Amino acid sequence: MGKAKIVQKQPYVLNLEPGNYWWCACGESANQPFCDGSHKTTSFKPVKVEISEAKKVALCGCKQTGNKPFCDGSHNNL
Repeated sequence: MGKAKIVQKQPYVLNLEPGNYWWCACGESANQPFCDGSHKTTSFKPVKVEISEAKKVALCGCKQTGNKPFCDGSHNNL
């Protein structure tokens, strides 16, 4: 598996409502940070995010996190 495309060097900080979301792991989606199916031409698969209560989250924007889909500060090393 190759490296994901770096979309931005900061997280997407979002207020999410309860529900299921699919985080783009490949970096090719036009609907960042969420999947739009663009991964089908890559070896990457989106990551399911289950939110049980409304909350603020920081989803990785650089796609290099070790804690997918959440930001772990990896963008500071790019």
